[in-house]
Amino acid sequence: MSDTRQSMSDEPSQDALSDDAQSPTVGTGHMFPCEGCGADLQFSIGAQSLKCPYCGFIKQLEFDPNLTVDEQDYVATLEQIATWRSEKSNQTSGLSEVPCSTCGAKVQFRGTLTSSACAYCGVALQLEDVHDAENRVPVDGVLAFLVDRKKAHQALVDWVNSRWFAPNRFKKEGVAGKFSGLYTPYWTIDTMTTTHYDGQRGDYYYVTTGSGKNKRRVRKTRWSPAAGTFQRFFDDELIVAAQGVPVKRLDALQPWPLRDCRPFNQEMLAGFLARTYDVELEAGFGIAKLRFDEALEADVRSHIGGDTQRIHNIDTQYNAITYKHLLLPIWMMGYRYTEKVYQVVVNATTAEVQGDRPYSWVKITLAIMTGLAVAGGFAFLASR
Repeated sequence: MSDTRQSMSDEPSQDALSDDAQSPTVGTGHMFPCEGCGADLQFSIGAQSLKCPYCGFIKQLEFDPNLTVDEQDYVATLEQIATWRSEKSNQTSGLSEVPCSTCGAKVQFRGTLTSSACAYCGVALQLEDVHDAENRVPVDGVLAFLVDRKKAHQALVDWVNSRWFAPNRFKKEGVAGKFSGLYTPYWTIDTMTTTHYDGQRGDYYYVTTGSGKNKRRVRKTRWSPAAGTFQRFFDDELIVAAQGVPVKRLDALQPWPLRDCRPFNQEMLAGFLARTYDVELEAGFGIAKLRFDEALEADVRSHIGGDTQRIHNIDTQYNAITYKHLLLPIWMMGYRYTEKVYQVVVNATTAEVQGDRPYSWVKITLAIMTGLAVAGGFAFLASR
């Protein structure tokens, strides 16, 4: 992990992460001193433990055997959030400054960033106890980094080479840049749904009309009433709980091995950037509900059956709603190609890559012309 410590000075400045500048407040930093030499320990992906990049000392992570990553009651938590709002303001709003315990420089934390590094000496710092603060929904589980920076880069190389319509120069030069390791907040939503529906089932049938040259078959629809009730359980619907990130790209990184999540341990964040949520739990459920409603409409059509359907009403009850607040590991990189900025993200447990890339319009045009030529050839043979 020595290269992890090295790269922290290359991370984007905190000014680039948020524009909500306010008067800074002095906070408390958090680091993990090496018991061998006193340097800052960092999470080692290979050892899955804290490791000193200087003397090699390893400290095993300790987890309470009685703790598990459990589902939490959604309604009860919303009630608790309402109480917090009436008592105090959001702890992570605005700008905080943390003095570096090694060189004394001030490290700024903006918005929901909770883990960073000193730009002068590279020591990793975290805002103390933000993830389990009294007025924040605590983190239930953390999924550790399993893919290191080297493997993430190789996955990116393979991804670039597999882009058929990428410019040849881009495929040859590849992507130049440094990955940032980031723990991103997510909500998972579970719920049992009971759906009542009514509508009409449409079955096609054909009649022959006209005579002679005007004779033809006409498709018609026979409609019949349809109504019913069914239940469906939605499990671990993942919602990105951070703003200012490429949500569609992050959604495409699924699936995640969520069963491997460990109970929250702040030591697992050592050496990486981390954020707490800025998409509130209730808003997260609202996003999930839109997905559930879309899936349930498809279910209703399937239950109605027939060749086509008319839906008059769908009434869904959401019961036994639970959630988990998770931190999932991502490698993120921004890179330039012909003066344009692109962004890629890598699932740090599966090495799945998603991102933006340039297109070769020459290749696309040639592909279209080839397709038209092939189609025209088949049409000509068919006419013969």
